[in-house]
Amino acid sequence: MASLRKKDRSPFYFACYTLPDGRRTQRSTGTADRRKALTIALKYEDAAREASAGRFVESRARKVIADIYSLANTEVLPNSSTRAFLKVWLDRKSLEADEGTHSRYTGVVTQFLEHIKHKAGADIKKVTASDIAGFRDAAAQRLSVGTSNLMLKILRSVFATARREGLMDDNPAERVMILKRKKDAIERRPFTMPELKRILEKADDEWRGMILFGLYTGQRLGDIASLTWQNIDLSREEIRLTTGKTGRRQILPLVGPLLKFVEKLPAGDDPAAPLFPRAHGILQRQGRAGNLSNQFHKILVDAGYATKRSHHKTKDGKGRNAAREQNEISFHSLRHTATTLLKSAGVSDAVAREFIGHDSPTVSKHYTHIPTDTLRQAANKLPDVFN
Repeated sequence: MASLRKKDRSPFYFACYTLPDGRRTQRSTGTADRRKALTIALKYEDAAREASAGRFVESRARKVIADIYSLANTEVLPNSSTRAFLKVWLDRKSLEADEGTHSRYTGVVTQFLEHIKHKAGADIKKVTASDIAGFRDAAAQRLSVGTSNLMLKILRSVFATARREGLMDDNPAERVMILKRKKDAIERRPFTMPELKRILEKADDEWRGMILFGLYTGQRLGDIASLTWQNIDLSREEIRLTTGKTGRRQILPLVGPLLKFVEKLPAGDDPAAPLFPRAHGILQRQGRAGNLSNQFHKILVDAGYATKRSHHKTKDGKGRNAAREQNEISFHSLRHTATTLLKSAGVSDAVAREFIGHDSPTVSKHYTHIPTDTLRQAANKLPDVFN
């Protein structure tokens, strides 16, 4: 029969009960309330009795621990299934992240739950580093190393939140290493001017405009496709936007061929009207720029600078479900191109970083405030792609 005792210099009662092997033991109840302490002692005794009879399964053990915790504390023992927690995490992120980023989070969470489907409904504590490493490796078989590493980083954020909220003792994703890129991995490079001229010839009017914005502002495809007329100030010859990836506020000059292109666009009375309606519509419907990247790849194919991709699995295993074959040039190469052209024109590193929107590894962006006039002088040094 369970009983209680007190020890010198301890305010808490100790439960005395019999272990499954017949030995008597003592364990602190963590409470100075005699009634609560006796209830806890009886639960210890019941658990030991069930264990000796072979009936003390994991679910029962968790229930006993949770009951004891609630008796000794004012709150309930934190507990959540992996699926339930990830749903709550995504709901929170919908308030913090832009639509494209939240869509990326949702995709990673959905794929991870499918990967651990046998554990998805169990307590989140059951997720191990091996589960996450297996997910990372499976992703790397289908996608690029960079993409699989990004998925791992998202899971690190997920489980860091679970740990902070007391649902896990540690973050299992932190024990999973980032994959190293292969030595023969293709690195992005800038476009040459002849390449740009040929690509512009193959592009339709809307894509020609987005390419010019990529070259003369150095911004990402998703940010360019999101532009509306309220981002454009023709009186000041400026473009104002907040980047989707970093939330960085950019004020950039509209100069040269880019200004000429914008002035020729049919402007309506609605400031919320997009500059590039088709691209804007795709981005709004899908929440990401993946389809637009594929369209630009087709332009590269037409220009003779890339090979056609297949959406069907081929004999060599390539296709939609295989790792995408990387090309050394893509729309993102326009950021490289703009940076290279600026620095080649003698623009300082600090001005080039501010213009493109790159954060310095040594100087916080909060302490860097370069006037728009200085950026305009930098932009005016870019060559005219039409000459």
